[in-house]
Amino acid sequence: MVKKIDHIGIAVYSIEEALPFYKDVLRLKYIGTEEVHSQQVKVAFLSAEETKIELLEPMSSESPIANFLQKKGEGIHHIAFGVNDLSSRLVELKTNGIPLIDEVPRMGAANFQIAFLHPKAAKNVLVELCEKNDGGERNES
Repeated sequence: MVKKIDHIGIAVYSIEEALPFYKDVLRLKYIGTEEVHSQQVKVAFLSAEETKIELLEPMSSESPIANFLQKKGEGIHHIAFGVNDLSSRLVELKTNGIPLIDEVPRMGAANFQIAFLHPKAAKNVLVELCEKNDGGERNES
């Protein structure tokens, strides 16, 4: 079912303030930043070889990330696993009684379809499943 850990999402108040640690201290390769208006979030991607780090900054108080930050502060928000055929995986999980936040894929950053499992499915860890729209991997360009 899972191809790899695609990325780890980290909620931050400010990407601009968080980026130097990941770029300069850890020396991760900065891939780029984009805005996902449907989620009211600004996202910065960094590469740690096969796995990416995704810094998530809320664009408004309506953002799910703003809600997370208000409740828990900065830190790990989710772990994302790359999968093939996300739609089928969601049907399979639902059939097996796994609680889902998203029953159908939705558009995420970097041209990925995403879906979240409910944290109670994974002992209070928010799990994201993701699939590149064209079936490929996340590009580092």
